Amino acid sequence: MKNNILFCITLIIAFSFNVYSQKEKVKVADKKYDNYAYIDAIKTYEKVAEKGYKSADMFKKLGNSYYFNAELEKAARWYGELLAMNTTDLEPEYYFRYAQSLRSIGQNDKANELLELFNQKSGNDSRGKLFMKNVNYLDAIKANSGRYKIEDAGVNSIYSDYGTALYSNEIVFASARDTGSLGQRKHKWTNQYFTNLYSANLGENMTPEEPQKFDKKINSKFHESTPAFTKDGKTMYFTRNNYLDGKKGKDANKITLIKIYKATLENDSWSNITELPFNSDNYSVAHPTLSPDGKTLYFASDMPGTIGQSDLFKVKLNDDGSYGVPENLGKTINTEGRETFPFVNDENEIFFASDGHPGLGGLDVFVSNINANGTFSDVQNLGADINSPKDDFAYLIDTKSRRGFFTSNRDGGLGYDDIYKFLELKKITCQQILFGEITDLVTAELLPDTKITLFDNQFNTISTTVSDDKAIYSFTVECGKTYYVRAQKPEYTVKEVKTTIAEENGKTYLPIALENAKCKVTIGDDLGKCFNIKMIYFDLDKSNIRQEAAFDLEKILDVLNQNPTMKLDIRSHTDSRQTFKYNEALSDRRAKSTINWLIKNGVSADRLTGKGYGETQLVNKCSDDVECTEEEHQLNRRSEFIITAL
Repeated sequence: MKNNILFCITLIIAFSFNVYSQKEKVKVADKKYDNYAYIDAIKTYEKVAEKGYKSADMFKKLGNSYYFNAELEKAARWYGELLAMNTTDLEPEYYFRYAQSLRSIGQNDKANELLELFNQKSGNDSRGKLFMKNVNYLDAIKANSGRYKIEDAGVNSIYSDYGTALYSNEIVFASARDTGSLGQRKHKWTNQYFTNLYSANLGENMTPEEPQKFDKKINSKFHESTPAFTKDGKTMYFTRNNYLDGKKGKDANKITLIKIYKATLENDSWSNITELPFNSDNYSVAHPTLSPDGKTLYFASDMPGTIGQSDLFKVKLNDDGSYGVPENLGKTINTEGRETFPFVNDENEIFFASDGHPGLGGLDVFVSNINANGTFSDVQNLGADINSPKDDFAYLIDTKSRRGFFTSNRDGGLGYDDIYKFLELKKITCQQILFGEITDLVTAELLPDTKITLFDNQFNTISTTVSDDKAIYSFTVECGKTYYVRAQKPEYTVKEVKTTIAEENGKTYLPIALENAKCKVTIGDDLGKCFNIKMIYFDLDKSNIRQEAAFDLEKILDVLNQNPTMKLDIRSHTDSRQTFKYNEALSDRRAKSTINWLIKNGVSADRLTGKGYGETQLVNKCSDDVECTEEEHQLNRRSEFIITAL
């Protein structure tokens, strides 16, 4: 019995010592983690975890260490262990990161379940709202896929290569390959060597040639990356660790962050390296890109005012060399996640990488149109060619050749990050299906074989179709645009409906109910009254047919085509606010212009007569020198289509 007790005590002491030992090792790893030495922290954490030690805090940091290094498959393992502990006060962010990690290994159903939990637990986080708003995000991504031809850029090493920029007839990019010294230094975050800028001449079809180091005055012993060049090639902006003139800056935690620097070209050499005034030792500013006119600099930062982990900002570049105040691009672009690596082209599009908008896992590349008032259209995922379950970022496109580059750490690459070149075969467009059913207004009877015409907002005909056997019609339309839909069927009154399409991929339902024709016309009736045509619109003092006029005249044309023996007398009237002679001549020209339009569109001339009556047949008191409202004058400016034969 004593031996058994002694054995148990020994076992407890051994277990306690082992737990104490593991905790001490975790403390050491925590210090490395807190100093962003994720690779070193991982080694210790995993050794402890493999011995059976469990800790929610350790699993968080293990998952994060892999997540922040874009090794999402390994992050998924440790986030899974974390959630298996059923910690009651677990921060919502871990549901999001676990979901992103699961996406990277194709477990989308489980990822979506976690995103629903994230949305419930996070409350007001835009990432959860975006997911719930776009639960069919994979369908949208699929619709945007198949638009690119992609291949290795030919400049990659076994290290990290990323972030291209166009400069003259070259690309300039960051690489962790040989820095040219025996004391090559590694960054503890990634265990990769520090990056320098390299350049490569571009051959046919923007194919890079052998890379060379870019400029020794720009490259330092720390990170340089993501340059941007002015059109004249004399100024560059680039990202570098907080290091200038041999001095290294640190934040309050003694961490060296990153800043944007500016350099100018003098005598074929880059010099005058200065940091931008909105940099800080206490937050990061990185990945500059210039607007096509060179007047705005876009960049990524976690400066005060940031919505998420990093946001996109813009700042005005003044003519005198000063800078405006940085502006956050707002919640259409930025989420509580990471938005980074912006690029703006000359078609008013901004491309950027994000893990906050619905994607395939890790960072995906997205695009938004920059509107004339500075706002942004809905964000779209570029699709599964550019994007993968891993990190995809640093997208750049030449709009004339539709060729460009992007960076990814997707499977099958040569190094840690790799640069890919692409040819865009088809531009991305936000499209919707405009559809509906045609019915009788009173009986709700389905009306198949109804002619449906789609017009743009200037009444230009885009497409024509007929409703099918279930009375359904459909058109493919563009997001955000306004259209007119006309429905025509014999014995029914023609009807037009105006609709504005939503600014996101999807469907717009527009049913149309037609009224059975009430006016059974006979000789002497005004055909225009059947269609509520009071006047045919002309420009001031002119008689040429405008688009709005043609829109109404097509209704008259349709009736004439359906009734080949019908004849019309077209009468044009004016108000009294010109001379009698002028009004008579103008109205006569307008009547004849209307007749000529109908003849031009196939109506025989012997079926049409017409005359301008000027102000001779006013329908109210508004003659010369009588004060009337604009509405009263409008009643006299009218067009009539009097039936003279059937």
